[in-house]
Amino acid sequence: METILLNPTSDPYAVDRAAGLLRAGEVVGMPTETVYGLAANALDPAAVGKIFAAKGRPQDNPLIVHIADAEALERICHDVPEGAKRLAAAFWPGPLTMVLPRAPHIPDIVTAGLPTVGVRLPAHPVARDLIRHAGVPVAAPSANLSGRPSTTTSAHVLADLGGRIPAILEGGPCEVGVESTIVSFAGALPRLLRPGGVSLEQLREVLGEVEIDRALREQLGDDVQVSAPGMKYRHYAPKAPVIVVCGAPEDTAAYISKHLTNETGVLCFTEFAYLFEMHEMRTMGTAADPLTQARRIFDALRQFDETDVHEIYTQCPADEGIGLAVANRLKKAAGFKVVNVV
Repeated sequence: METILLNPTSDPYAVDRAAGLLRAGEVVGMPTETVYGLAANALDPAAVGKIFAAKGRPQDNPLIVHIADAEALERICHDVPEGAKRLAAAFWPGPLTMVLPRAPHIPDIVTAGLPTVGVRLPAHPVARDLIRHAGVPVAAPSANLSGRPSTTTSAHVLADLGGRIPAILEGGPCEVGVESTIVSFAGALPRLLRPGGVSLEQLREVLGEVEIDRALREQLGDDVQVSAPGMKYRHYAPKAPVIVVCGAPEDTAAYISKHLTNETGVLCFTEFAYLFEMHEMRTMGTAADPLTQARRIFDALRQFDETDVHEIYTQCPADEGIGLAVANRLKKAAGFKVVNVV
């Protein structure tokens, strides 16, 4: 299969062509503000099955349904709580997914058989145009091979899924760079299942108390049923094993510098790059700039696959704001192999 790149800036029919593929039951790489997604008609089980086949994704890992406008939420879910409506008003369109009771017509393959479904209204205008032109909600996990670092450019998508999918819709580099925040309303209190572009602090400003799922702190076992993507399996990982070093930036840089070999790669804050110039090294922005870190980490992790490193040490941002999401992705990439430097 040849994978074609559809670019709306040079082809006025690009979105129409991508929408036609979705209506025909195919999958399409789709830009969003978070990461690129692999989209299919969420109401067509056979089409959704092609997502799992292209990615090599486990069937018990639920998908997120993307919609073009907030009014569509009531068609995807029922019994939407007041707190979810407040979050939608505050952060949609944007990098927020809410897990809510699913409508009966949402296929089991989308939700992994669960009674809930994750729903998001993306901020990227090309994504919303595509969904509107297709005329259906789309299921869309990240457009990468399962377990690999997520894709933040169309080139990343082509590298992973070229020859596996018919088309990629170009939308430029992703603005946020990490996946959406996922909040579940299935329990007595809202629960943060995955940190992302909407911070825990922002959630609490709107909702008050928000619980934190243990998937943010530890690797879940294969026997655990999860209600959202990115909770159970090792994700976001380059080929070489990753070791995350947590603590004050000066201390983590010193720790890494003492544990390097000739086969070690380093992902560090920009101000410490001078310590690692003799090694395969990538930077993710300064320690005080988690927004840049979020945009850079997946590309940096992917770049290590073009080297001969046998392991990768990485500094870890503080668990504040979007830094919590960056830290979560790094720890997931490491399978929660973490060194705490005091």
